[in-house]
Amino acid sequence: MEENRKKPQIRFAGYTDDWEQRKLLDCIQKITDFRGRTPKKLGMNWSENGYLALSALNVKDGYIDFSQDVHYGDQALYDKWMTGNELHKGQVLFTTEAPMGNVAQVPDNRQYILSQRTIAFDVKPDLITENFLATVLRTPTVFASLTALSSGGTAKGVSQKSLATVDITIPANLNEQEQLASMFSGIDNLITLHQRKYNKLVDVKKFMLEKMFPKNGEKKPEIRFGGFTDDWEQRKLEDFGIATGGTSIESEFSENGKYKVISIGSYSENSFYNDQGIRAVESEKTLKRVLNKGDLTMILNDKTASGNIIGRVLLIEKSGVYVYNQRTERIEINDEEYDSLFIYEMLNASNIREKIIKQAQGNTQIYVNWSAIALTEYLIPKKEEQIKIGQYLSNLDNLIPFISERWKN
Repeated sequence: MEENRKKPQIRFAGYTDDWEQRKLLDCIQKITDFRGRTPKKLGMNWSENGYLALSALNVKDGYIDFSQDVHYGDQALYDKWMTGNELHKGQVLFTTEAPMGNVAQVPDNRQYILSQRTIAFDVKPDLITENFLATVLRTPTVFASLTALSSGGTAKGVSQKSLATVDITIPANLNEQEQLASMFSGIDNLITLHQRKYNKLVDVKKFMLEKMFPKNGEKKPEIRFGGFTDDWEQRKLEDFGIATGGTSIESEFSENGKYKVISIGSYSENSFYNDQGIRAVESEKTLKRVLNKGDLTMILNDKTASGNIIGRVLLIEKSGVYVYNQRTERIEINDEEYDSLFIYEMLNASNIREKIIKQAQGNTQIYVNWSAIALTEYLIPKKEEQIKIGQYLSNLDNLIPFISERWKN
């Protein structure tokens, strides 16, 4: 919104009026809230089929998950529970607790039972459309207001009394409301589509990692490229190449530094492969830490005490760009016997990285010592087969959003 005026910075053409600030509940003519109601309290039971119950567990943010918390009521239960409060297509649902703040709309004209920790809004149609209400309830500003008003310990919740204090700013023009809601709905659908593709590809890679590497006690994988029949051979982590660690190089950090620095933050859950923005100058100290194409770096220390990043590996794809800091081990791959891409894919596979994680120590900080994990054993095929497997898995990575972003200039 512009300062001192209730207008957005970006707007559909043809709309110029100020938006209006209102209390959320001023736009609502009725809230259906069956807080605490259960079949047992009505002297009845759930059924194997019938009317699906919508609860805080299957009302997700933006959609209904028909596979979660599946409970059904028969006709008698539906009539006793919902008579006079029937839900309709497009009606806005809001979860009040565990989790708090999920917003979805009734997806169709089938009849549903409104169950635990979920409420339904009937809007005042001359003030706000259902689609726009669903949109505005999911904005960061409104969600922050609801979070601030929530109460409880681990299960935060909001009451109708709390909702009465929430302010929203809305267009007075209902057509503008609908255009905005339609735009954001389209974005949601696109995100959902890509998320499904992402999940499928992640599942494909997980399946292939399980099938393309030998199971415990075996020396051959279940799925293999044609022409390869030999047993895989046992090797230690230290066999893959020369490993070197080192002390901190923070004294060499500079905004105008020549090199990008690989540090603990480079391996974090949400920024794996991303440039952390830390740079180091060229000096006698950093020249010993310059990484070359094909090198691997492995994280040995997790400050978060979760251990989630222990053993993660980065593959360096360009020489002379990166240097590594403390708590990271550099592995200069012996490229006569081993393919860097294959070793990188293998060591990062969650089912294989467990070999390293199981050797972790510490409480406030989780860590491993290279001298100990260097003896970790792996089954490895000949280099020609390594190259084919590594390239195949890398191609899958390139189809998976975010995971495919490797170290680039």
